[in-house]
Amino acid sequence: MTPDKNAAQAGTWLRSENSAMATGQKYASLVAALLLMVAALFTLREFLPALAWTVIFAIALWPLFQRAAARWPRHQRELLPGLFVLAVVLVFVIPVILIAVPLAADAHAARQWLEQVQQSGLPPPQFLGHLPGGNQLTSLWQQKLSQPGQISVLTKGAIQGGGAKAATTFGRETLHRLVLFGFMLLGLFFFLRDSEDVIKQLRVGSRRAFGAAGEDIGGQIIKSVHGTVNGLVLVGLGEGLLLGLGYLATGVPHPTLFGLITAIFAMVPFGAAIAIFVAAAILLAQGSTVAAIIIIVLGAVVTFVADHFIRPVLIGGATRLPFIWVLLGILGGVSAWGLVGLFVGPAIMAALILVWREWVGAQKGPINPTSSEIGTDAPKRPAVSV
Repeated sequence: MTPDKNAAQAGTWLRSENSAMATGQKYASLVAALLLMVAALFTLREFLPALAWTVIFAIALWPLFQRAAARWPRHQRELLPGLFVLAVVLVFVIPVILIAVPLAADAHAARQWLEQVQQSGLPPPQFLGHLPGGNQLTSLWQQKLSQPGQISVLTKGAIQGGGAKAATTFGRETLHRLVLFGFMLLGLFFFLRDSEDVIKQLRVGSRRAFGAAGEDIGGQIIKSVHGTVNGLVLVGLGEGLLLGLGYLATGVPHPTLFGLITAIFAMVPFGAAIAIFVAAAILLAQGSTVAAIIIIVLGAVVTFVADHFIRPVLIGGATRLPFIWVLLGILGGVSAWGLVGLFVGPAIMAALILVWREWVGAQKGPINPTSSEIGTDAPKRPAVSV
């Protein structure tokens, strides 16, 4: 991301028409460029997720950074990029602390509880007898868990079976994610610092490669990322806040922690249901049946309104993308690309739909068909958007 001091601004050096390459040279240069691109992608394959997150964060933060740079132009190159990177670090570190501290305390309490259960056994919960087949379930529970020492057999098998391996894998993956996070922060700093040069180069490159359509597609992708950030992140935080208040009112343990976890899960459409059902199950295990029902009903209402009304307006409104394509882009993106697919999927769908609308003449653009291509039966009024 560091600019080359020997290079001038994009578009400064232009070749003359007399020095144009022959047709064979153009094809050879194109093949060489494609091979170099494939080699570069193969070389950077381990860091592509970090680079993708760098682009996503840069696009999401660009409006705020642009306003800050206009107000304090003297600090545009060093101080402001550093402050924005620091803000991103805090946004990630503070939730991790909020989650880790209660989990550490609960782990200590769980260890003490497990030692007590091993000595005296675990009595069956009251709600078990009210379920269908409750007598059989209660009898099975008493045989397997209520006797002293029975729980230790189960936990010992689980630990020996995969506990150590899971801990090793978790540690390795955590270290890998931390390294990628560090490279993402480094890339974000240089991207924001050199943003004006990068934007100029991208505009020149896209126009040379794709003509006017390239800039239109790039703008559509940027709008999609902005809309997705607002529709997923902001709406997810709103769901977590509302349901966190519900957790507090109904007596869910650690309501702040559960609210934060709900907000994180809610960034994926319908993902908040997992946290909601876990909270309801805890209330049910404590014997608070009415409170569990309230949480389920409240969660259903909040997620229904967020996923069916607010998100389509924020994401689809920014790119005129129908909700079905937004949903397929998000879910398909997560399946294909992992967490970064939350933003990559809708961006791909938005670009594809834009190309299709311009190609069939449903939206004004540089690749609209001519009258001879659509025949004499062309519609006299604008076509309905796909």
